[in-house]
This record gives sequence, structure tokens and C-alpha cells, in this order.
Amino acid sequence: MRNLIFFVFGSFLFLASPSRGQSWEVYDFGGSLQTSAAFQEIDLLGESVLTGKNTDGLFLLSPDLRPVVNLQGQEIFQYLKPWILVKGPKGIGAFHEYGQSALPLEYEEITTFTNRLLARKGIDYWIYEKSTGKTKWLGAADEAKLTRNGQVILKNQGSYYLPLSSNPEKPYELLLESQGNFLLAKEASGFGLINQLGEYVLDPVLDQLEPTRGDNYFGFDENQYLLIRGFEASAQVRYNSYHKITKDGDLLLEFIHGKLRRVLEEEGILLDAIGMEEVKLIAPDTYTIRFRENKIGLLGKKGWLVAPNSDAESIGTGKEGLFPALKNGKYGYVTSEGEWIIPPSFREVGTFSEKVSSYRSGATWGTISSEGKILSEPKWEKITEFSGGLAIAELAGKYYLIYPSGELAYPEGLDQISKLKEGFYLVESNSKSGLLSALGKTILPLAFDQIQVEQKDFFIVVRDGLSGTMRANGDVFLPLQYAQVSIDWNEQKVFVTGPKMAKENTQASPEATTPQKRKKGA
Repeated sequence: MRNLIFFVFGSFLFLASPSRGQSWEVYDFGGSLQTSAAFQEIDLLGESVLTGKNTDGLFLLSPDLRPVVNLQGQEIFQYLKPWILVKGPKGIGAFHEYGQSALPLEYEEITTFTNRLLARKGIDYWIYEKSTGKTKWLGAADEAKLTRNGQVILKNQGSYYLPLSSNPEKPYELLLESQGNFLLAKEASGFGLINQLGEYVLDPVLDQLEPTRGDNYFGFDENQYLLIRGFEASAQVRYNSYHKITKDGDLLLEFIHGKLRRVLEEEGILLDAIGMEEVKLIAPDTYTIRFRENKIGLLGKKGWLVAPNSDAESIGTGKEGLFPALKNGKYGYVTSEGEWIIPPSFREVGTFSEKVSSYRSGATWGTISSEGKILSEPKWEKITEFSGGLAIAELAGKYYLIYPSGELAYPEGLDQISKLKEGFYLVESNSKSGLLSALGKTILPLAFDQIQVEQKDFFIVVRDGLSGTMRANGDVFLPLQYAQVSIDWNEQKVFVTGPKMAKENTQASPEATTPQKRKKGA
């Protein structure tokens, strides 16, 4: 998929390599020239966070391309909103996107949080606080980490420390970050939870503690099992039991007198039922549950997706009230009541979408309706789910757009087909790119090196190294005569460079590809 490459920074796109000393022009969306300036390269890092490099240095730019802050380095190392990390001869440093200098360009590594920076030089670490504008040395350590809740964990000589807490010298046996806002801590007395301020919300007294999901935890203390929820002031026990609870990944099961009795979620009981023999987690918050007499059901977060009445051997996740199910080595579909609506007669089946699914009896796939009617004979190696009346099918290394009947929506096989969020299909054949509508009709022919859909009706296109912009109806906003075209949607501006070089190229018109109309004023 060599030509379908997106180089996106925010809403900004570069579709050609920057040259040295280029002249840049800025237009509004009415096509009027706003300003021009000379830069070797320009980057729009985020919403109106614009940087440029020329012979005088690397700068943070105003929307009209005026240098406003000297970034003191040679290149942008990384943009992690709201921080701009800049690389220089002696190392990397940091600026806030508003232009405030935070750390000099002398560190080997910098990690970021909304209002904090953690910097490393050798084995020494520093913390920068945006609220005070000051940098503090944290000391030497084997390693350090800036957590998702803004805390810093230092590890040194086998012990862990919280240098930003009220007791920075206090050692811990373990400090572990999880998905939520709390740190799991271990001391000699046991496990506990620590909040963003570095204070215990659950004292370190538990024999066992491990995260489940979000701010929820599974614990054990003496002879009882606990489900715990962390809160900023104090953690709460949401469920406790003296019966055995097992945890296998995200699967929590409770046994009473040695028999499986309850399926648990993060904060309590999801299902309490007698006669369960086996529970499998097949997808997030989705369980297949087998009862005595070999009845099986499918349980979701809000209750039964498939009532436990089915004689199937297994049931998969489904859509539109139909669920793939296996019996005697063959697949069919059951309803939410657990009844077979399409008998098990296929080697494999897909998931219904728009009342159409895929099936195979041998090596190839065809399509089937929700009533069980065969819509097309199996001839494809793969078929995706249907969306907007179309699916993508693969055969012998080529990709096709097909209708539920199996007929072609586009008349030929392609090297690549990608459906975009705007509903278009970005396609490639013989190293050339084109654009199809949601119905498979040609919007842009297979004649471009690259196509970027900026908005529903605005495309940046590249051919023979030159860039321009076009609309879905064929109008040309900017002709194919620029080395680079970039869009700042927040400021409603278009940045271009290389027009003089482009004008010397007599082959650089989009009309050479297809007849187009030039948008007035562009």
C-alpha cells in the first residue's frame, strides 16, 4: 500500500519532502493571498501551533508566518500537546505551545503530563512544574516514570519512592500504575492504594491486590475476597465474600461450597444462577455460559444476549439479533431466544450487517440473507462486513467492491481498497490512487500518487510530485502546481510552497488528468 500514506499532524498535511529556502504563501478559503515568507520547512503541530525553520533558526510562528519565539534548536523532536520537544546539539528541551520556555535543550529524555515534565540526564532526574515555572532536581535513580495521573515514581536500589508526595524519602516495596487514577502500593504490612496527591486512600493492609478495570481492584484479606473501587478521598469496598472468588484475566467467578454460582463484574454481581458448569469470556463484557443438560447462553453487561436455552456447542458475538453458533462441527445462527433460525450447515460464518452476512462451506466465501437465503455462491477468499450496501471482497490478490448479490459495484479488481470515515473508498491500482463514492462511483480517477481526504468535500491530491486541492464535484480549488499544500482548518488558511518551480513545469495541471473547472479566486 505504498502510495496510500498519510502524514498528518493535527489537521495539517505535508505531501512532499521539504526543500531548502522555499517561499511559502498563505491563502484564505476565498482564495485571497494573506501573506508570504521564506522558510526551509513549516510544520503545523496542532490547532494553529505552527513552527518554521530558516537560516536564522527554528521558530514558533504566528498565523501570518512571523517568527514569534526562537525555539533554540535544530528540529522538532516531538509534539505532545501542549508541549513541544525540541532537539539541539546538546540534547532535547521543551517549550509550551504558547511559547513559554520550560526546559533547556540539554536532556537525554523528557516525558510529559498536562502540567509537568520529567527530564533525565544520565541517571539524574528533574521535574518541571508549569504552575510555578520552576525545575527541581529529584536526584539520581535507576529509573523514573511520570504516571498517567501526574505522579512520579522513582526506583532506586530495589525500592520505590514518590518524590512529589509529602514524604518523598519513604520507601515502598512496590508502586504499580494501572489504568485508573490510583497507584497500587506494597509495604511490609500489605497492599494499598495511593491517590494523585501521594496519599493512601486504602491503607496497606491487604494480603493481595490487583487492578481489574479503571479505578476498580480485586483484593484478598485474611479469609475474605474484596471488590474495591478507588475514590480520591477514600476507597470503598463494593463487594465482599467469604466464598472463593477466582480471577483469570477479566473473568471473575465466585464459588459457593465448591460450585460455580456467580459471575462478577468490577463492583459486584453480574449473574447469580444455579447450575452453571462453565463460563468463558469471549469478548469484553460478553460471556458464554454453559448450564447443566448442555444448555448454553450468551451474557452481556446488561443481561442475556442469547437466553440459555440453546443446544449449540458454542455461541459467538452477533449483530441484528442473530448470533453465529456451532453444533456438530457446523455453523448456523441462533436468535436472542436461543432458537436456530439458520440451521448449522456451514463450515464458517461471519457477522450480520445490513441483514447480510458471509458464509463458507469450503475454502471460499459467499453471502447469505438473514432469512437464510443464499444470495451469492462462494467464490471469494474474504468478504468484509457490509456497510452502505457494499462490502470489500478479496480474490487472487485483488480487491473488489461487491453488492450483497455478489455483483461488482466497481468493474475491476484493485490492489487496495480502504473505506474512509467520510464514507469514501480510497483505492489503488498499479501504484496510482483514486477515490470512489460510498456507492462505488468514481470521484477521482486512478491517476494520482497520493490522495488525502481533508473533509467531506475537500481533497489534497499529488501527481508527479506536485500538489493541489479538489472538491467532490470536480472543481479545482488549487491547481496541481505546488511542492506542498497544507490546510489549517482552525484558522481557515491554506499554506502552499513551490509555485515558481511548479509553473515552470508545463505538465503540472490537473486538467491533464481529467477535465476540471477552476474555482473562481483560487
